[in-house]
This record gives sequence, C-alpha cells and structure tokens, in this order.
Amino acid sequence: MYKFSQKAIQVLSILTLIGTAAFLFWLYKIGILNDQNVLSHFIKSQGALGSLSFLLLQIIQVVFPIIPGGVTTVVGFLVFDFWWGFLLNYIGIFVGGIILFWLARRYGKKFCLLFMSEETFYKYESKIDNKRGYEIFFILCMLSPISPADIVVMITGLTSMSYRKFILITLLCRPVSIIAYSYFWIYGSQWLQQFLQ
Repeated sequence: MYKFSQKAIQVLSILTLIGTAAFLFWLYKIGILNDQNVLSHFIKSQGALGSLSFLLLQIIQVVFPIIPGGVTTVVGFLVFDFWWGFLLNYIGIFVGGIILFWLARRYGKKFCLLFMSEETFYKYESKIDNKRGYEIFFILCMLSPISPADIVVMITGLTSMSYRKFILITLLCRPVSIIAYSYFWIYGSQWLQQFLQ
C-alpha cells in the first residue's frame, strides 16, 4: 500500500506539472498571463475570495509539494500589489511550512519518501549528524531563492530542532527568499525580453 501511494504521488506530480504547463499556456493564450493588468483584474474581480483562494493555494503547494511553488509565488506579486502579494505569499508559505514540518516529524521517513527519491532523502539526511552545521545549512536554504526549501523543511522535521527555533528561522529568513525569487523571475524575464528584442 505504501509503495502504491509513493508511485501514485510521483505520477500525480508529473500530471500536475503537465497540467500546470497546459494551464499557463491557456492563460497566455487568453491574454491573462502576458498582460499583468488582465491577470490582476481577473483575480481581483473575485474580491476577498481571490485573496483567500490564493492563500490556500500557497499553503497546499507547500504541504503537498507537487505544485510548482515558484509559479504561484511569482503570480502573487504580479496579481496583487507588492505588499499584499508579499503578505499572502509569506503567510501561505509560512503556515504551509509549519504543517509540513509537523507532518515530517509525526510520520517520519516514510512521509518524506512520498515526495522525494531515496537518493535525495539520504543526500540531505546525511547532513543531520552535524547539528550546528545543519542549522546553518537550514538557515541558508531558507534565505536562498533557489534552494529545495520544501525538501529541507521535511528533513528538518526529522531533526531535534524545536518548533520555536524552526518558526523563528522561517519567520526571519523566508521574506528574503520570497522577494528575491519573485524579483528574479519578474524583472529577469523583462530584462530578457528587452535583450532579445
């Protein structure tokens, strides 16, 4: 049953990536993705429900890391103004991270292996032995916009790190990675378009 669940989640991850690509292509074709004003109007027309839906999506994509989180994070900044987009991203990723940390601590290695290969699991698990070194590694991953944050959060759930320390590090470090990642994709893509013209 466990092996079936593991395979099912792997297949679901692939299908979700394909579905996300198809959805993004559809949004582009109808003008929502390639026009920030149209995209913003589309979600804002949903009122408070639009913000709530986005917040829930961010929590879900962290807890069940089969949805590309980078895509939703960038969308948050494009659709909402900077501070509201940042707040929704931050709260969603923060709450999702706490839930993911708890699930990994509660269900252990078997839960982690539902979302990553054994090779990836052992690669990161091997860093746990050096407690002080791992804490620094964890902080750097939470600061970095390109680290496999969800994987690292799960592995951290297997350590002796307290909830208090985990929450403190996440609260202080995540804003840096959220803003850096979004700015890279938003302004990096604009720069690339200008360069190619």
